[in-house]
Amino acid sequence: MKEAVGNEKLPHMGDNVHAFHGAGLPGLFKKSYTMNVSVFFIILLIGTFLSTRWSGVSIVTGDSFRTAWNYRSSTKPHYKIFEYSMNCSEGNMTKTCPVTHLTTFEPSNLSTGTCPEYFRWIYEDLKPWMETGITRDMVERAKTPAHIRVVVVDGKVYTEKYKWVFQTRDVFTIWGILQVLRMYPGKLPDFDLMFECGDKPVIKKHDYQGPNATAPPPLFHYCGDDETLDIVFPDWSFWGWPEIRIKPWTTLRKDLREGNNKTKWVDREPYAYWKGNFKMGVTRHELSKCSKTNEQDWNARIYNMDWLQEMQNGFKSADLSTQCTHKYKIYAEGAAWSVSEKYILACDSVTLLVKPQYYDFFTRSLQPLVHYWPIKLKDMCKSIKFATEWCNNHTQKAHEIRNAGSSFVQEELRMKFVYDYMFHVLSAYAKLFKYKPTVPPGAVEVCPETMVCPVKGLQKKYKIQSMVKSPSDTGPCAMPPPYDPAELRDMLERKDHVMKQVEMLEEGSLKNLKAK
Repeated sequence: MKEAVGNEKLPHMGDNVHAFHGAGLPGLFKKSYTMNVSVFFIILLIGTFLSTRWSGVSIVTGDSFRTAWNYRSSTKPHYKIFEYSMNCSEGNMTKTCPVTHLTTFEPSNLSTGTCPEYFRWIYEDLKPWMETGITRDMVERAKTPAHIRVVVVDGKVYTEKYKWVFQTRDVFTIWGILQVLRMYPGKLPDFDLMFECGDKPVIKKHDYQGPNATAPPPLFHYCGDDETLDIVFPDWSFWGWPEIRIKPWTTLRKDLREGNNKTKWVDREPYAYWKGNFKMGVTRHELSKCSKTNEQDWNARIYNMDWLQEMQNGFKSADLSTQCTHKYKIYAEGAAWSVSEKYILACDSVTLLVKPQYYDFFTRSLQPLVHYWPIKLKDMCKSIKFATEWCNNHTQKAHEIRNAGSSFVQEELRMKFVYDYMFHVLSAYAKLFKYKPTVPPGAVEVCPETMVCPVKGLQKKYKIQSMVKSPSDTGPCAMPPPYDPAELRDMLERKDHVMKQVEMLEEGSLKNLKAK
């Protein structure tokens, strides 16, 4: 059937084709030859103009990077190719931002489905300012605890740094904000935000309660807890952590998926694995007591990370994609939350999650016995041993938990959703403003040129790898509705009920052991 359809046009020009190959141009071609040549040159001229106007090659010099990126700009119903260029050539020694930039873009498909469940927490994080709005004074009061300030005016980014920041947390946080603006150019309103780059959230709820309390200052941060009001935002490691050679999330997520395929779950070591710094917090200090000894085996393989030694060895033994060799992976908080949670969940092992105090932007939607197995803080070692033994004896349920946890990270935490989360929280935040953001006197403009051209090594490599290469062909996902108070209460109560069920299961098992 396909052959017949494919040959339908041949009888109309078969003789002419034969004549062209033999005796020259046939009559049919001679009649339209002049017109075809004219059309050909017109098309050629148009094509040359479009290729000059809408495409090109960007050469990034310094570390032998050569990139050519094509972008889709807005025309309806057709597309023109647009390129985000970045000039790091020797002639651009001032490393300045370009005068013009892409200010608007209309995606080809506005409907991209509803955002994941964890987006609903954006409403909760911004609730303290829903009635009052956000004034310039509120933002300025957040300056004291903040490390940096980020202001976006007319699509351009300006920053101020107030305090020293550990490693490059602030740099890659700003880099991430630049990327969401490249993802959705012209779609984010102007905003003015303060950002705290430390480990723990700092805006305490009890300081802003009571009849005479002032509105809390809005402060963005990487994590929060039940006692604070920090606005949660994706952490810097999504764009790379060069100091310890952790790749950008898009690349690492792929590496972890490939690493998972090397060792099937059924063939993995039937123990719980954790590797990290014992000195980071009480939880990890307690976890260190669960290491195997000659007297006791808690079914846990716990390893302290000697960062100095790792640096000397080039972090060869810290490759996360090679650490998915055990059936169980333990997540334990450090000084506060840890960026390691997404890496552990992505390992396709059953995640044993030691009861956390802190949350980041996506973890509040994780459910016990669905995405992870909950581990008690008290009697942690016994809790780990029980979890591994129970799962070893109930492999079907263990498979369900590991699949759900791994799928959550691989599917619902793709960079598209990370950018969509940033887009929605920044958009909702900006809509609360009672003033028009302006560029502070001490702020400087930042752009890919100023953040990439002057640097070298892994910092440059990771920025190039994590750079948004084109505006999205689709709009951001659609925000789900906010939680109804009763709905939110029921969800939290169900979560607590499951945790208590697991504790009762553990206690019953321990009683049976003692009875024997």
